[in-house]
Amino acid sequence: MMVVDEMKKIGLQHTAVDLGMVETLQDLTAQQHALLKENLLKSGLELLDDKKSILIERIKNLIVEMVHYSEQLPTLNYS
Repeated sequence: MMVVDEMKKIGLQHTAVDLGMVETLQDLTAQQHALLKENLLKSGLELLDDKKSILIERIKNLIVEMVHYSEQLPTLNYS
């Protein structure tokens, strides 16, 4: 909800907001990108904009889902 609120404040429209990912209807300008990044940092969130950080965050989210939200006990050691 914080991400959606911050996007509304700067006039950005989105099509989807998911854990760790937002899809926008239009490309962000450099000014909008900087403002969104600054506002999210104030809220304790981080805007990831390099491919390596995005991949790491996706892997972390998948592990959290597998460990905490799965009905089955893990059969593999994910460490």
